[in-house]
Amino acid sequence: MPDRLFNSDAILHRLKLASDNPGVGGGGVWHLSTGPSLNVRSPVDGRTLATIRTASAADVEVAIDRAAEAFKPWRSVPAPHRGELVRRLGIKLRERKAELAALVSWESGKITQESLGEVQEMIDICDFAVGLSRQLHGLTIASERPGHRMMEQWHPLGPVGVITAFNFPVAVWAWNAMLALVCGDTVLWKPSEKTPLTALACHQLAAEVLAEMPEIPQDVLGVVVGAGADIGQALADSEKLPLISATGSVRMGRAVAKTVARRLGRSLLELGGNGGMILTPSVDLELAVRAITFSAAGTAGQRCTTLRRLIVHHSIRRQVTDRLGGIFARLKIGNPLEHGVLVGPLIDARAAELMEAALKAAAGDGGIVHGGGRVTEGVPPGGVYVRPAIVEMPAQTAIVQEETFAPILYIIGYETLDEAIALHNGVPQGLSSAIFTSDLREAEKFLAPAGSDCGIANVNIGTSGAEIGGAFGGEKQTGGGRESGSDAWKAYMRRATNTINYSNSLPLAQGISFEA
Repeated sequence: MPDRLFNSDAILHRLKLASDNPGVGGGGVWHLSTGPSLNVRSPVDGRTLATIRTASAADVEVAIDRAAEAFKPWRSVPAPHRGELVRRLGIKLRERKAELAALVSWESGKITQESLGEVQEMIDICDFAVGLSRQLHGLTIASERPGHRMMEQWHPLGPVGVITAFNFPVAVWAWNAMLALVCGDTVLWKPSEKTPLTALACHQLAAEVLAEMPEIPQDVLGVVVGAGADIGQALADSEKLPLISATGSVRMGRAVAKTVARRLGRSLLELGGNGGMILTPSVDLELAVRAITFSAAGTAGQRCTTLRRLIVHHSIRRQVTDRLGGIFARLKIGNPLEHGVLVGPLIDARAAELMEAALKAAAGDGGIVHGGGRVTEGVPPGGVYVRPAIVEMPAQTAIVQEETFAPILYIIGYETLDEAIALHNGVPQGLSSAIFTSDLREAEKFLAPAGSDCGIANVNIGTSGAEIGGAFGGEKQTGGGRESGSDAWKAYMRRATNTINYSNSLPLAQGISFEA
């Protein structure tokens, strides 16, 4: 990474951010927010990157109104023309990829390669959405009545509220926003209070594009920054936002879902994960070890798709455990912007406390803990750095069934594939899963209806690193929502069934006769 990207102040300047920033924006206009100031801290070294004046409840209401007003003309713009806005956003992201990725690293603690990958994911979803803008389609349906035709249309839904988490501070917004834009919706974004600067940077880039397209309502994209649950709750409570897409903890998701359901709105939830992987006796161990290392240790274990449970056949359990123990002990930990570093910091001290508590509970259940301690040498002072942990567990105890957002890999043994699948599915979450096997029958059984109960089920690849072309999301406490590819776009639209009578008669359906 170029030297200029090691200077966080220079990065902020290049992305047109200041040391003190407003926390409410729409299009190219920043509004004087009236909430308290928020000091944005870097997990890399603990220092304050910048200050944001957060939104008040009144600010949020005004922002919602602006998004609602912008929706009125935007919904009637032809979808391919809406796609042109997204195409230009993708170009802008390509131009500023390095700078935005550096800010992602400074603000969330991701290593450079992962931050570059996250911005690339934004670019990829822009490309996907541009193509989608010419393919939004319904069905033509056979009618039972002569001289009639049935069809369905998909229309823009309305302003969409998007609530995102710190671990993917920009990509998840892009998944939602780019699809929503081509679908004819406007978007109001509430980023995590831990990573709001990347959100402001994205809106600065969007403002540059919107300035080139004055015919577009400027408030098609908006952002509101706030600390705590009040801002998200205000979005969830607003009847002017027919859809709330929320990514975060199960606790947060329950609160959002309850509030939105009370007004009979729509929720798109992407919540907790507890990734599991099964290793069968026929595993290609070289392949598996590489996948396990990235899935378990990448992003310092702070992905919702992080591998947390490794379910290994007893015949290879010792070999796998020893191999992974050696690799985990050699992983380079440190400043995420430095070349060669594979594990950056945890987001804050609270994350480390929760990791330590989980390891203590696992040891109390009979687990054998390898690694997991604090790292203080060779890392920037002020950050919270830990060695990824491996825990040999005698069973899938209560702590294993919880999602701890830290690099902890529990290893559990099994004898039969049915037992392994039962262990795999025996947790409250259902996001991402994998099996490593060279046996076609085992692979197909894992993917079958009685196999993995997750929204993502992979064979011979890890649990992390999903491509944008497939729908992303999961079941059970993961929330049931689907974002990104496939037909996830339908969540951002409303369906209308139309019947057209082009005959001179008026037959009723089901053969009903009703003559006066």
